[in-house]
Amino acid sequence: MTQLLNGQEKNGVPATWRHEQGFEPNFEQRTPVELNVVGSIPKYAAGVLYRTGPGGHEENGPNGKPVIMSHWFDGFTQVHRFKIDATDDIAAPVRVTYNSRLEVDEILQRIRETGDLKDFTFGQKRDPCESFFQKVTSTFTSVVSAATKSPSPRGPTSVNVGVTLSVNLPGFQSSEKDSKPSTGSHSSGIKTLHNKTDANIFQQIDPETLEPIGLATQTMLHPLLKGQMSAAHAKADPETGDIFNYNLEIGMKSTYRVFHTSASTGQTEILATIHDKPAYLHSLFLSGSYVILCIWGAHYSKAGLSILAIKNILESIAPFDPTKKARWYVIDRRNGKGLVATYESDPFFSFHTINAWERPSPSDPAKTEIVCDLTKHDNLDILHAFYYKSLMSVPTPDVVRPSVARFVLPDVPSTPSNEPRVAKLVLDSPKDLGAELPIINPSYFGKEARYVYGIANRGRSTLTDGLVKFDFQTQKAVYWEKWSHTPGEPIFVADPEGTREDDGVLLSVVLDGDVGKSYLLCLDARTMKEVGRAEVEGVVGFGFHGRHVRL
Repeated sequence: MTQLLNGQEKNGVPATWRHEQGFEPNFEQRTPVELNVVGSIPKYAAGVLYRTGPGGHEENGPNGKPVIMSHWFDGFTQVHRFKIDATDDIAAPVRVTYNSRLEVDEILQRIRETGDLKDFTFGQKRDPCESFFQKVTSTFTSVVSAATKSPSPRGPTSVNVGVTLSVNLPGFQSSEKDSKPSTGSHSSGIKTLHNKTDANIFQQIDPETLEPIGLATQTMLHPLLKGQMSAAHAKADPETGDIFNYNLEIGMKSTYRVFHTSASTGQTEILATIHDKPAYLHSLFLSGSYVILCIWGAHYSKAGLSILAIKNILESIAPFDPTKKARWYVIDRRNGKGLVATYESDPFFSFHTINAWERPSPSDPAKTEIVCDLTKHDNLDILHAFYYKSLMSVPTPDVVRPSVARFVLPDVPSTPSNEPRVAKLVLDSPKDLGAELPIINPSYFGKEARYVYGIANRGRSTLTDGLVKFDFQTQKAVYWEKWSHTPGEPIFVADPEGTREDDGVLLSVVLDGDVGKSYLLCLDARTMKEVGRAEVEGVVGFGFHGRHVRL
Protein backbone atom coordinates (compact mmCIF):
# COMPACT_ATOMS: atom_id res chain seq x y z
CA MET A 1 0.00 0.00 0.00
CA THR A 2 2.82 2.38 0.74
CA GLN A 3 5.21 3.17 -2.09
CA LEU A 4 7.45 0.17 -1.66
CA LEU A 5 8.19 -2.22 -4.51
CA ASN A 6 9.32 -5.76 -3.64
CA GLY A 7 10.81 -4.73 -0.31
CA GLN A 8 13.16 -2.07 -1.71
CA GLU A 9 14.67 0.49 0.65
CA LYS A 10 14.70 4.27 0.60
CA ASN A 11 18.12 5.85 1.11
CA GLY A 12 19.37 2.54 2.48
CA VAL A 13 16.73 2.48 5.23
CA PRO A 14 13.89 -0.07 5.10
CA ALA A 15 10.51 1.61 4.67
CA THR A 16 8.19 1.37 7.65
CA TRP A 17 5.12 -0.68 6.72
CA ARG A 18 2.21 0.87 8.54
CA HIS A 19 -0.37 0.73 5.79
CA GLU A 20 -2.13 -2.11 7.60
CA GLN A 21 -3.57 0.55 9.91
CA GLY A 22 -5.51 1.93 6.96
CA PHE A 23 -7.45 -1.33 6.84
CA GLU A 24 -7.93 -1.77 10.61
CA PRO A 25 -7.66 1.76 12.01
CA ASN A 26 -9.45 1.24 15.36
CA PHE A 27 -10.11 4.97 15.44
CA GLU A 28 -13.45 6.68 15.95
CA GLN A 29 -14.01 10.33 16.88
CA ARG A 30 -17.68 10.92 17.64
CA THR A 31 -17.21 14.39 19.13
CA PRO A 32 -15.88 16.97 16.63
CA VAL A 33 -12.30 18.07 17.31
CA GLU A 34 -10.31 20.85 15.69
CA LEU A 35 -7.40 19.78 13.52
CA ASN A 36 -4.02 21.40 13.17
CA VAL A 37 -3.84 23.12 9.76
CA VAL A 38 -0.47 23.36 8.06
CA GLY A 39 -0.05 25.64 5.07
CA SER A 40 -3.15 27.24 3.58
CA ILE A 41 -6.58 25.93 2.55
CA PRO A 42 -8.46 28.44 0.35
CA LYS A 43 -11.61 29.96 1.78
CA TYR A 44 -13.69 28.87 -1.22
CA ALA A 45 -13.18 25.26 -0.08
CA ALA A 46 -15.29 26.00 3.01
CA GLY A 47 -17.97 23.39 3.50
CA VAL A 48 -18.30 19.80 4.62
CA LEU A 49 -16.36 16.89 3.19
CA TYR A 50 -17.88 13.49 3.90
CA ARG A 51 -16.00 10.24 3.36
CA THR A 52 -17.35 6.69 3.60
CA GLY A 53 -15.78 3.25 3.50
CA PRO A 54 -14.53 0.46 5.74
CA GLY A 55 -13.48 1.35 9.27
CA GLY A 56 -12.13 -2.14 9.98
CA HIS A 57 -12.70 -5.76 9.03
CA GLU A 58 -12.21 -7.81 12.19
CA GLU A 59 -14.38 -8.25 15.29
CA ASN A 60 -14.13 -10.78 18.10
CA GLY A 61 -16.92 -13.27 18.42
CA PRO A 62 -17.77 -15.48 21.40
CA ASN A 63 -14.73 -16.65 23.38
CA GLY A 64 -12.61 -14.05 21.63
CA LYS A 65 -12.52 -15.92 18.31
CA PRO A 66 -12.19 -13.28 15.55
CA VAL A 67 -14.63 -12.97 12.69
CA ILE A 68 -12.66 -11.59 9.74
CA MET A 69 -14.08 -10.05 6.60
CA SER A 70 -12.05 -11.29 3.65
CA HIS A 71 -12.82 -8.64 1.02
CA TRP A 72 -12.19 -4.90 1.28
CA PHE A 73 -15.69 -4.11 -0.02
CA ASP A 74 -17.13 -5.90 3.02
CA GLY A 75 -15.27 -3.93 5.68
CA PHE A 76 -17.41 -2.40 8.44
CA THR A 77 -18.72 0.97 7.30
CA GLN A 78 -17.45 4.16 8.90
CA VAL A 79 -18.33 7.72 7.84
CA HIS A 80 -15.98 10.68 8.32
CA ARG A 81 -16.86 14.37 8.39
CA PHE A 82 -14.40 17.22 7.83
CA LYS A 83 -15.98 20.63 8.38
CA ILE A 84 -13.98 23.42 6.76
CA ASP A 85 -14.82 26.83 8.23
CA ALA A 86 -13.84 30.21 6.82
CA THR A 87 -14.77 33.76 7.83
CA ASP A 88 -15.00 37.00 5.85
CA ASP A 89 -11.84 38.16 7.58
CA ILE A 90 -9.15 37.81 4.91
CA ALA A 91 -6.43 37.42 7.53
CA ALA A 92 -8.26 34.74 9.51
CA PRO A 93 -7.08 31.21 8.67
CA VAL A 94 -9.39 28.41 7.63
CA ARG A 95 -10.31 26.06 10.50
CA VAL A 96 -11.06 22.35 10.11
CA THR A 97 -12.91 20.06 12.53
CA TYR A 98 -13.26 16.30 12.27
CA ASN A 99 -15.62 13.64 13.55
CA SER A 100 -16.41 10.07 12.54
CA ARG A 101 -18.67 7.17 13.41
CA LEU A 102 -18.97 3.46 12.72
CA GLU A 103 -22.39 2.76 11.17
CA VAL A 104 -22.84 -0.97 11.88
CA ASP A 105 -23.41 -1.24 15.64
CA GLU A 106 -25.96 -4.05 15.37
CA ILE A 107 -23.78 -6.10 13.02
CA LEU A 108 -20.81 -5.82 15.36
CA GLN A 109 -22.93 -6.70 18.38
CA ARG A 110 -24.36 -9.75 16.58
CA ILE A 111 -20.82 -10.91 15.77
CA ARG A 112 -19.74 -10.46 19.40
CA GLU A 113 -22.70 -12.46 20.65
CA THR A 114 -23.00 -15.20 18.02
CA GLY A 115 -19.88 -15.10 15.85
CA ASP A 116 -22.31 -15.19 12.95
CA LEU A 117 -22.51 -13.02 9.84
CA LYS A 118 -25.44 -13.94 7.65
CA ASP A 119 -25.87 -10.76 5.67
CA PHE A 120 -25.43 -10.31 1.95
CA THR A 121 -21.79 -9.47 1.17
CA PHE A 122 -19.57 -8.70 -1.78
CA GLY A 123 -16.90 -11.35 -1.38
CA GLN A 124 -17.27 -13.20 1.93
CA LYS A 125 -17.26 -17.00 1.78
CA ARG A 126 -20.61 -18.60 2.51
CA ASP A 127 -22.12 -21.78 3.84
CA PRO A 128 -23.56 -23.26 0.62
CA CYS A 129 -26.46 -24.78 2.54
CA GLU A 130 -27.82 -21.39 3.56
CA SER A 131 -30.49 -20.19 1.12
CA PHE A 132 -30.85 -16.71 -0.26
CA PHE A 133 -34.47 -16.61 0.74
CA GLN A 134 -33.47 -16.62 4.41
CA LYS A 135 -31.43 -13.54 3.57
CA VAL A 136 -34.32 -11.92 1.75
CA THR A 137 -36.55 -12.46 4.73
CA SER A 138 -34.03 -11.10 7.17
CA THR A 139 -32.77 -8.12 5.18
CA PHE A 140 -34.73 -6.88 2.18
CA THR A 141 -38.16 -7.65 3.58
CA SER A 142 -37.38 -6.13 6.96
CA VAL A 143 -35.87 -3.07 5.33
CA VAL A 144 -39.08 -2.52 3.39
CA SER A 145 -41.04 -3.01 6.59
CA ALA A 146 -38.90 -0.44 8.35
CA ALA A 147 -39.35 2.00 5.48
CA THR A 148 -43.13 1.66 5.64
CA LYS A 149 -43.17 2.01 9.43
CA SER A 150 -44.23 -1.62 9.94
CA PRO A 151 -42.75 -3.48 12.89
CA SER A 152 -39.24 -4.72 12.07
CA PRO A 153 -36.68 -6.49 14.25
CA ARG A 154 -33.81 -4.72 12.50
CA GLY A 155 -32.52 -1.25 13.16
CA PRO A 156 -30.60 1.32 11.12
CA THR A 157 -27.19 -0.21 11.92
CA SER A 158 -28.12 -3.76 10.93
CA VAL A 159 -26.97 -3.50 7.29
CA ASN A 160 -23.47 -2.73 6.00
CA VAL A 161 -24.00 0.10 3.49
CA GLY A 162 -21.05 2.38 2.77
CA VAL A 163 -19.82 2.94 -0.80
CA THR A 164 -21.14 6.36 -1.82
CA LEU A 165 -22.91 9.25 -0.07
CA SER A 166 -25.81 11.44 -1.21
CA VAL A 167 -26.80 14.77 0.29
CA ASN A 168 -30.50 15.77 0.13
CA LEU A 169 -31.37 12.70 -1.93
CA PRO A 170 -34.49 13.45 -4.03
CA GLY A 171 -37.58 11.42 -3.28
CA PHE A 172 -36.81 10.79 0.39
CA GLN A 173 -37.45 14.24 1.82
CA SER A 174 -41.15 13.99 2.62
CA SER A 175 -41.03 10.32 3.59
CA GLU A 176 -38.51 11.08 6.29
CA LYS A 177 -40.59 13.68 8.12
CA ASP A 178 -41.37 11.19 10.85
CA SER A 179 -37.78 9.99 11.21
CA LYS A 180 -35.59 10.91 14.11
CA PRO A 181 -34.61 14.54 13.55
CA SER A 182 -31.01 15.65 13.19
CA THR A 183 -29.46 17.44 16.11
CA GLY A 184 -28.20 20.20 13.82
CA SER A 185 -29.95 23.32 12.62
CA HIS A 186 -29.21 22.49 8.97
CA SER A 187 -28.51 26.14 8.31
CA SER A 188 -25.95 24.89 5.81
CA GLY A 189 -28.69 23.39 3.63
CA ILE A 190 -27.66 19.80 4.33
CA LYS A 191 -31.00 18.33 5.30
CA THR A 192 -30.40 14.60 4.75
CA LEU A 193 -27.43 12.32 4.25
CA HIS A 194 -27.62 8.79 2.87
CA ASN A 195 -25.11 5.97 2.58
CA LYS A 196 -25.52 3.87 -0.57
CA THR A 197 -24.16 0.68 -2.11
CA ASP A 198 -24.81 -1.51 -5.18
CA ALA A 199 -27.86 -3.10 -3.59
CA ASN A 200 -31.35 -1.65 -3.35
CA ILE A 201 -30.91 -0.18 0.11
CA PHE A 202 -30.10 3.19 1.67
CA GLN A 203 -28.98 4.09 5.18
CA GLN A 204 -29.95 7.54 6.39
CA ILE A 205 -27.52 9.14 8.84
CA ASP A 206 -27.47 12.41 10.72
CA PRO A 207 -25.46 14.97 8.68
CA GLU A 208 -23.68 16.32 11.78
CA THR A 209 -23.39 13.56 14.38
CA LEU A 210 -23.29 10.80 11.72
CA GLU A 211 -25.66 8.73 13.86
CA PRO A 212 -27.66 6.19 11.79
CA ILE A 213 -31.34 7.10 11.57
CA GLY A 214 -33.13 4.60 9.32
CA LEU A 215 -33.19 2.32 6.29
CA ALA A 216 -35.05 2.63 3.01
CA THR A 217 -35.29 1.05 -0.43
CA GLN A 218 -36.11 2.28 -3.93
CA THR A 219 -39.66 0.96 -3.60
CA MET A 220 -40.29 4.16 -1.64
CA LEU A 221 -39.61 6.01 -4.88
CA HIS A 222 -41.70 3.78 -7.16
CA PRO A 223 -43.41 0.40 -6.54
CA LEU A 224 -41.77 -1.16 -9.61
CA LEU A 225 -38.27 -0.52 -8.26
CA LYS A 226 -38.32 -3.79 -6.34
CA GLY A 227 -35.19 -5.39 -7.78
CA GLN A 228 -32.27 -6.40 -5.61
CA MET A 229 -29.47 -4.39 -7.25
CA SER A 230 -28.71 -0.83 -8.37
CA ALA A 231 -25.72 1.44 -9.00
CA ALA A 232 -23.95 2.96 -6.02
CA HIS A 233 -23.13 5.84 -8.37
CA ALA A 234 -26.46 7.35 -9.35
CA LYS A 235 -26.05 10.34 -11.67
CA ALA A 236 -27.37 13.83 -10.95
CA ASP A 237 -28.34 16.49 -13.47
CA PRO A 238 -25.89 19.32 -12.71
CA GLU A 239 -28.57 21.99 -13.26
CA THR A 240 -31.69 20.51 -11.66
CA GLY A 241 -30.28 18.01 -9.16
CA ASP A 242 -32.58 15.32 -10.60
CA ILE A 243 -31.30 11.77 -10.01
CA PHE A 244 -30.96 9.00 -12.62
CA ASN A 245 -30.22 5.35 -11.88
CA TYR A 246 -31.23 1.81 -12.71
CA ASN A 247 -32.89 -0.91 -10.67
CA LEU A 248 -32.11 -4.55 -11.52
CA GLU A 249 -34.65 -7.23 -10.70
CA ILE A 250 -32.95 -10.61 -10.93
CA GLY A 251 -34.99 -13.60 -12.03
CA MET A 252 -35.49 -16.03 -14.88
CA LYS A 253 -36.09 -12.93 -17.03
CA SER A 254 -34.01 -10.23 -15.39
CA THR A 255 -35.20 -6.65 -15.80
CA TYR A 256 -33.34 -3.33 -15.72
CA ARG A 257 -35.58 -0.34 -15.00
CA VAL A 258 -33.88 2.98 -15.73
CA PHE A 259 -35.55 5.73 -13.71
CA HIS A 260 -35.54 9.44 -12.95
CA THR A 261 -36.40 11.16 -9.67
CA SER A 262 -37.22 14.87 -9.75
CA ALA A 263 -35.43 17.03 -7.18
CA SER A 264 -38.24 19.60 -7.28
CA THR A 265 -41.23 17.28 -6.89
CA GLY A 266 -39.75 14.08 -5.47
CA GLN A 267 -41.69 12.10 -8.09
CA THR A 268 -40.12 9.12 -9.87
CA GLU A 269 -40.75 7.90 -13.42
CA ILE A 270 -39.53 4.80 -15.24
CA LEU A 271 -37.72 5.93 -18.39
CA ALA A 272 -37.10 2.50 -19.90
CA THR A 273 -37.53 -1.19 -19.12
CA ILE A 274 -34.81 -3.45 -20.52
CA HIS A 275 -34.55 -7.24 -20.44
CA ASP A 276 -30.96 -8.45 -20.57
CA LYS A 277 -28.53 -10.65 -18.68
CA PRO A 278 -27.94 -9.39 -15.13
CA ALA A 279 -24.53 -7.91 -14.40
CA TYR A 280 -22.61 -6.09 -11.68
CA LEU A 281 -22.79 -2.44 -12.77
CA HIS A 282 -21.35 0.04 -10.29
CA SER A 283 -22.17 3.16 -12.33
CA LEU A 284 -23.81 4.51 -15.48
CA PHE A 285 -23.57 7.56 -17.76
CA LEU A 286 -25.61 10.75 -18.02
CA SER A 287 -25.30 13.19 -20.93
CA GLY A 288 -27.36 16.26 -21.67
CA SER A 289 -30.20 14.34 -23.35
CA TYR A 290 -29.61 10.70 -22.52
CA VAL A 291 -29.00 8.07 -19.85
CA ILE A 292 -26.50 5.49 -21.08
CA LEU A 293 -26.50 2.09 -19.39
CA CYS A 294 -23.55 -0.06 -20.40
CA ILE A 295 -23.72 -3.74 -19.52
CA TRP A 296 -20.06 -4.66 -19.46
CA GLY A 297 -18.39 -8.00 -18.82
CA ALA A 298 -19.41 -8.75 -15.23
CA HIS A 299 -22.40 -11.00 -15.82
CA TYR A 300 -23.90 -13.05 -13.02
CA SER A 301 -23.89 -16.77 -13.64
CA LYS A 302 -27.01 -18.91 -13.93
CA ALA A 303 -29.15 -15.93 -15.02
CA GLY A 304 -28.38 -14.23 -11.72
CA LEU A 305 -29.87 -17.00 -9.60
CA SER A 306 -26.40 -17.74 -8.25
CA ILE A 307 -26.33 -14.45 -6.37
CA LEU A 308 -29.71 -15.23 -4.86
CA ALA A 309 -28.43 -18.58 -3.66
CA ILE A 310 -25.02 -17.79 -2.19
CA LYS A 311 -25.40 -14.10 -1.23
CA ASN A 312 -21.92 -13.37 -2.54
CA ILE A 313 -21.62 -10.95 -5.46
CA LEU A 314 -18.06 -11.82 -6.42
CA GLU A 315 -18.51 -15.58 -6.44
CA SER A 316 -21.73 -15.11 -8.41
CA ILE A 317 -20.03 -13.28 -11.29
CA ALA A 318 -19.18 -15.61 -14.16
CA PRO A 319 -15.57 -15.72 -15.43
CA PHE A 320 -14.76 -12.92 -17.85
CA ASP A 321 -15.68 -13.91 -21.42
CA PRO A 322 -13.46 -12.13 -23.98
CA THR A 323 -15.91 -13.06 -26.75
CA LYS A 324 -19.00 -11.52 -25.17
CA LYS A 325 -19.64 -7.98 -26.40
CA ALA A 326 -20.46 -5.12 -24.04
CA ARG A 327 -23.92 -3.74 -24.73
CA TRP A 328 -24.72 0.00 -24.53
CA TYR A 329 -28.33 1.16 -24.07
CA VAL A 330 -29.15 4.80 -24.90
CA ILE A 331 -32.31 6.08 -23.17
CA ASP A 332 -33.92 9.44 -23.85
CA ARG A 333 -34.32 11.47 -20.66
CA ARG A 334 -35.96 14.62 -22.03
CA ASN A 335 -38.86 13.72 -24.31
CA GLY A 336 -40.23 10.38 -23.11
CA LYS A 337 -38.95 8.37 -26.08
CA GLY A 338 -37.57 5.56 -23.94
CA LEU A 339 -34.85 3.34 -25.37
CA VAL A 340 -33.69 4.93 -28.62
CA ALA A 341 -30.63 2.88 -29.58
CA THR A 342 -28.44 -0.09 -28.66
CA TYR A 343 -24.71 -0.32 -29.35
CA GLU A 344 -22.10 -3.03 -28.89
CA SER A 345 -18.36 -2.84 -28.28
CA ASP A 346 -15.48 -5.18 -27.53
CA PRO A 347 -15.71 -6.55 -23.97
CA PHE A 348 -14.22 -4.84 -20.93
CA PHE A 349 -14.99 -4.19 -17.26
CA SER A 350 -15.36 -0.91 -15.41
CA PHE A 351 -16.17 0.38 -11.98
CA HIS A 352 -16.42 4.07 -12.70
CA THR A 353 -17.76 6.19 -15.49
CA ILE A 354 -16.14 9.61 -15.75
CA ASN A 355 -18.36 11.74 -17.97
CA ALA A 356 -20.60 11.71 -21.04
CA TRP A 357 -21.28 14.52 -23.47
CA GLU A 358 -22.78 15.09 -26.88
CA ARG A 359 -21.38 16.65 -30.06
CA PRO A 360 -22.39 16.87 -33.74
CA SER A 361 -21.46 13.86 -35.80
CA PRO A 362 -18.43 14.55 -38.02
CA SER A 363 -20.08 12.65 -40.88
CA ASP A 364 -23.40 14.50 -40.59
CA PRO A 365 -23.60 17.64 -38.38
CA ALA A 366 -27.37 17.19 -38.24
CA LYS A 367 -26.82 14.02 -36.22
CA THR A 368 -25.48 13.62 -32.69
CA GLU A 369 -22.86 11.33 -31.22
CA ILE A 370 -22.24 10.63 -27.53
CA VAL A 371 -18.75 10.57 -26.06
CA CYS A 372 -18.37 8.35 -22.99
CA ASP A 373 -15.27 8.44 -20.77
CA LEU A 374 -14.54 5.80 -18.13
CA THR A 375 -11.84 3.86 -16.30
CA LYS A 376 -11.36 0.59 -18.17
CA HIS A 377 -10.16 -2.80 -17.01
CA ASP A 378 -9.29 -5.57 -19.45
CA ASN A 379 -10.94 -8.27 -17.34
CA LEU A 380 -12.25 -8.98 -13.82
CA ASP A 381 -8.91 -9.47 -12.07
CA ILE A 382 -9.32 -6.19 -10.17
CA LEU A 383 -12.28 -7.60 -8.25
CA HIS A 384 -10.12 -10.40 -6.85
CA ALA A 385 -7.21 -8.05 -6.13
CA PHE A 386 -9.24 -6.38 -3.37
CA TYR A 387 -9.10 -9.22 -0.89
CA TYR A 388 -7.42 -7.97 2.28
CA LYS A 389 -4.78 -10.67 1.97
CA SER A 390 -3.67 -9.21 -1.37
CA LEU A 391 -3.97 -5.58 -0.34
CA MET A 392 -1.81 -6.07 2.75
CA SER A 393 1.01 -7.87 0.94
CA VAL A 394 4.13 -6.56 -0.80
CA PRO A 395 3.16 -5.29 -4.29
CA THR A 396 4.32 -7.19 -7.35
CA PRO A 397 4.85 -5.95 -10.91
CA ASP A 398 1.59 -7.54 -12.07
CA VAL A 399 -0.64 -5.33 -9.89
CA VAL A 400 -3.95 -4.85 -11.70
CA ARG A 401 -4.26 -1.33 -13.15
CA PRO A 402 -6.87 0.44 -15.30
CA SER A 403 -6.60 2.76 -18.28
CA VAL A 404 -8.51 5.92 -19.11
CA ALA A 405 -10.76 5.08 -22.05
CA ARG A 406 -13.08 6.94 -24.39
CA PHE A 407 -15.90 5.40 -26.40
CA VAL A 408 -17.96 7.16 -29.05
CA LEU A 409 -21.57 6.19 -29.80
CA PRO A 410 -22.04 7.54 -33.34
CA ASP A 411 -25.19 8.80 -35.06
CA VAL A 412 -27.70 8.52 -32.23
CA PRO A 413 -31.13 8.26 -33.87
CA SER A 414 -33.76 10.91 -33.17
CA THR A 415 -36.46 8.25 -32.88
CA PRO A 416 -36.24 4.76 -31.38
CA SER A 417 -34.40 2.31 -33.62
CA ASN A 418 -33.73 -1.44 -33.40
CA GLU A 419 -30.80 -1.22 -35.81
CA PRO A 420 -27.66 -2.72 -34.22
CA ARG A 421 -24.85 -0.18 -33.85
CA VAL A 422 -21.19 -0.19 -32.89
CA ALA A 423 -19.57 1.80 -30.07
CA LYS A 424 -16.06 2.84 -31.06
CA LEU A 425 -13.10 2.77 -28.67
CA VAL A 426 -11.13 5.89 -29.66
CA LEU A 427 -8.79 6.21 -26.65
CA ASP A 428 -7.25 3.63 -24.35
CA SER A 429 -4.43 5.20 -22.35
CA PRO A 430 -1.29 3.44 -21.11
CA LYS A 431 -1.99 1.92 -17.71
CA ASP A 432 0.68 4.07 -16.07
CA LEU A 433 -1.63 7.01 -16.83
CA GLY A 434 -4.77 5.35 -15.45
CA ALA A 435 -6.94 7.25 -12.96
CA GLU A 436 -9.22 5.17 -10.71
CA LEU A 437 -11.85 6.75 -8.46
CA PRO A 438 -12.02 9.45 -11.15
CA ILE A 439 -13.36 12.99 -10.74
CA ILE A 440 -13.62 16.06 -12.98
CA ASN A 441 -14.48 19.67 -12.30
CA PRO A 442 -18.24 19.35 -11.52
CA SER A 443 -18.98 22.33 -13.81
CA TYR A 444 -17.99 20.10 -16.73
CA PHE A 445 -20.39 17.23 -16.09
CA GLY A 446 -22.20 16.66 -19.38
CA LYS A 447 -19.66 18.80 -21.26
CA GLU A 448 -16.29 18.12 -22.84
CA ALA A 449 -13.73 18.07 -20.01
CA ARG A 450 -10.01 18.22 -20.62
CA TYR A 451 -8.83 16.90 -17.26
CA VAL A 452 -9.69 13.94 -15.08
CA TYR A 453 -8.18 13.35 -11.63
CA GLY A 454 -7.91 10.11 -9.69
CA ILE A 455 -5.75 7.78 -7.66
CA ALA A 456 -2.70 6.44 -9.48
CA ASN A 457 -1.05 3.04 -9.38
CA ARG A 458 2.12 2.59 -11.38
CA GLY A 459 2.92 -0.82 -9.94
CA ARG A 460 4.52 0.45 -6.72
CA SER A 461 1.56 -0.39 -4.50
CA THR A 462 -1.25 -2.86 -4.05
CA LEU A 463 -3.78 -0.03 -4.32
CA THR A 464 -2.54 3.53 -4.82
CA ASP A 465 0.84 5.24 -4.95
CA GLY A 466 -0.18 8.80 -5.75
CA LEU A 467 -2.73 11.13 -7.28
CA VAL A 468 -2.86 11.74 -11.03
CA LYS A 469 -4.13 14.48 -13.34
CA PHE A 470 -4.72 13.11 -16.87
CA ASP A 471 -4.99 15.47 -19.83
CA PHE A 472 -7.31 14.19 -22.58
CA GLN A 473 -5.84 16.62 -25.12
CA THR A 474 -2.15 15.82 -24.66
CA GLN A 475 -2.70 12.33 -23.24
CA LYS A 476 -0.07 13.08 -20.61
CA ALA A 477 -0.27 13.02 -16.83
CA VAL A 478 1.00 14.96 -13.82
CA TYR A 479 1.32 13.35 -10.40
CA TRP A 480 1.39 14.12 -6.70
CA GLU A 481 3.29 11.51 -4.71
CA LYS A 482 5.06 11.26 -1.39
CA TRP A 483 7.05 8.33 -0.10
CA SER A 484 5.05 6.09 2.22
CA HIS A 485 1.93 8.32 1.98
CA THR A 486 -1.24 6.64 0.66
CA PRO A 487 -3.91 8.97 -0.78
CA GLY A 488 -7.60 8.28 -1.24
CA GLU A 489 -10.08 9.48 -3.84
CA PRO A 490 -9.57 13.16 -4.76
CA ILE A 491 -12.53 15.54 -4.60
CA PHE A 492 -12.44 18.60 -6.88
CA VAL A 493 -13.56 21.93 -5.41
CA ALA A 494 -13.68 24.64 -8.07
CA ASP A 495 -12.46 28.19 -7.54
CA PRO A 496 -15.60 30.33 -8.13
CA GLU A 497 -13.39 33.10 -9.50
CA GLY A 498 -11.36 30.77 -11.71
CA THR A 499 -11.20 31.11 -15.48
CA ARG A 500 -9.75 27.70 -16.34
CA GLU A 501 -11.13 24.21 -16.00
CA ASP A 502 -8.39 23.28 -13.54
CA ASP A 503 -8.74 26.34 -11.30
CA GLY A 504 -9.52 24.81 -7.93
CA VAL A 505 -8.20 22.40 -5.34
CA LEU A 506 -8.27 18.68 -4.73
CA LEU A 507 -9.15 17.30 -1.31
CA SER A 508 -7.88 13.82 -0.46
CA VAL A 509 -7.52 11.92 2.81
CA VAL A 510 -3.96 10.57 3.05
CA LEU A 511 -2.34 8.08 5.45
CA ASP A 512 1.21 8.98 6.43
CA GLY A 513 2.75 5.52 6.80
CA ASP A 514 5.79 6.85 8.60
CA VAL A 515 3.90 8.25 11.59
CA GLY A 516 0.73 6.15 11.40
CA LYS A 517 -1.67 9.13 11.16
CA SER A 518 -3.89 10.59 8.44
CA TYR A 519 -4.39 14.10 7.14
CA LEU A 520 -6.71 15.97 4.81
CA LEU A 521 -4.55 17.02 1.86
CA CYS A 522 -5.31 20.14 -0.19
CA LEU A 523 -3.66 20.26 -3.63
CA ASP A 524 -3.64 23.00 -6.26
CA ALA A 525 -5.55 21.25 -9.07
CA ARG A 526 -3.57 23.10 -11.74
CA THR A 527 -0.05 22.31 -10.51
CA MET A 528 -0.72 19.20 -8.38
CA LYS A 529 1.35 20.83 -5.62
CA GLU A 530 0.36 20.76 -1.94
CA VAL A 531 -0.96 24.03 -0.55
CA GLY A 532 -2.16 22.84 2.84
CA ARG A 533 -3.26 19.99 5.06
CA ALA A 534 -5.30 19.35 8.21
CA GLU A 535 -3.78 16.73 10.49
CA VAL A 536 -5.87 14.02 12.19
CA GLU A 537 -4.67 12.50 15.45
CA GLY A 538 -5.44 9.00 14.27
CA VAL A 539 -5.90 6.83 11.20
CA VAL A 540 -8.78 7.44 8.79
CA GLY A 541 -9.44 4.04 7.21
CA PHE A 542 -8.87 3.61 3.50
CA GLY A 543 -12.28 4.37 2.04
CA PHE A 544 -14.14 4.49 -1.22
CA HIS A 545 -15.94 7.72 -2.02
CA GLY A 546 -16.79 11.13 -0.62
CA ARG A 547 -18.86 14.22 -1.14
CA HIS A 548 -18.01 17.90 -0.65
CA VAL A 549 -20.84 20.35 0.02
CA ARG A 550 -20.21 24.08 -0.01
CA LEU A 551 -21.60 26.10 2.89
